[in-house]
Amino acid sequence: MGLRGEIFSSNIGAGKRTYFFNVKENRNGDVFLNIVESKKRAEGDFERFSIMVFEEDLEKFMGGLNKAVDFVREKNK
Repeated sequence: MGLRGEIFSSNIGAGKRTYFFNVKENRNGDVFLNIVESKKRAEGDFERFSIMVFEEDLEKFMGGLNKAVDFVREKNK
């Protein structure tokens, strides 16, 4: 197991925000995806928002995400 249970991590800088995609394993051996949005605030510190998606929910999560992305793409054509 990696640092704080991390077994994979990548990030994407997108303007004022950075998105982190972390795959972690908890103490029980459950694997989950942790998605974090981080952006710098005017005060100089960072504001962070995080969601966790557990392995058994990934297919449903991806289905919902893909529907939302398809909608945004179609709306902006």
